[in-house]
Amino acid sequence: MSRFPTDTPEQAKFRTAVQTFLAEHAEPRAESDPWQVSGFSDDNDARAYFEDGRCWQRTLAAHGWAGLTWPVEYGGGGHPVWADRIFREESAHYNSHSGFIGATIAMLGPTLLAHATPELKTRFLPSLLNGEATWCQLFSEPGSGSDLASLNTRAILDGDEWVVDGQKVWNSCAQFADWGFLLARTNPESPKHRGITFLLVDMASPGIEVRPLVQANGSAHFNEVFLSSVRIPSNQVVGDVNGGWSPTRTVLANEAAFIGRGEGPSASDRLRDLATRHGGLENPIFRQRLARIISRERLQNFMGQRIQTAVRNGQSPPFDPALTKVMAARTKVLSGNLAAELTGLAAMASSETEDPEGNWVRAEILNRFAISIGGGTTEVQ
Repeated sequence: MSRFPTDTPEQAKFRTAVQTFLAEHAEPRAESDPWQVSGFSDDNDARAYFEDGRCWQRTLAAHGWAGLTWPVEYGGGGHPVWADRIFREESAHYNSHSGFIGATIAMLGPTLLAHATPELKTRFLPSLLNGEATWCQLFSEPGSGSDLASLNTRAILDGDEWVVDGQKVWNSCAQFADWGFLLARTNPESPKHRGITFLLVDMASPGIEVRPLVQANGSAHFNEVFLSSVRIPSNQVVGDVNGGWSPTRTVLANEAAFIGRGEGPSASDRLRDLATRHGGLENPIFRQRLARIISRERLQNFMGQRIQTAVRNGQSPPFDPALTKVMAARTKVLSGNLAAELTGLAAMASSETEDPEGNWVRAEILNRFAISIGGGTTEVQ
């Protein structure tokens, strides 16, 4: 009997094709490191992770597996939304990822499809999808994170160019990106959700300075970006001038769906492995808690699919996308707590090289806090 008895014949055929591709081009996770986490100890680690993601994205594009649900005319596969879900289910068994490149594709791609001019779509979508051009998000500012619409970065039209001045922060992998998608205030007299314009900026432009931010745990993929009289051609506006909040909402909806669905092996899979090693499966209370996490993970996936389907069809999501992100944050608390209880203090005291399992547990515990902040704090969703 199939592991996925609910697959239709079309879905089962597609799943088999995915399995064949992954078997030929990716390394099974069990043969590498089943407890691998994507933390960075320095800038070199961050760059290696970034380049690994670019390499995998190029592999996907070269074999027709990138942008499964995107229109064919922009390099996609033209498949239904379920194709993306099946590919992620099968990819969880392999040590393959697109990393931050995959995240920006998930956020920016649908936004360009929904709001960009045909010229911008033709110019940017194919290179975004095949990893040739990499992107970073330039939204948050020192005083405007969760309350994004209060941003202070300004853009003034000078002939056929926008002149941008301001500062952005918490910009993942901006030090490696070729392009950025940027929010700037273009009409300071309008209410804060209006008068914002969504711009595409070449990160090699004069006046851009990227400064990496090294966190307390050594992670080095965040940055702050300073913009001093940066000139952006006026035809690199997504959506309407002063109407940038509309494409921004599309980015945020897809970001919430991306965070909610997660990438790679699910926490519940790892927790099951931990329980097998530490004897937790015999405990009915543990099994009940694990079942709750599994149920929430599946629900998050379904919610993400509904958001993707609505955005693809040019419709508003059937519920506030922030709910997906809030649910993911709360699920991470449940999984982090359960992992800590299963392994005890020993997991927190061992080193990464001595105990990869403990390293995953530590990351799961720390991520309880990270996911409640990144993409907008839980309190303001």
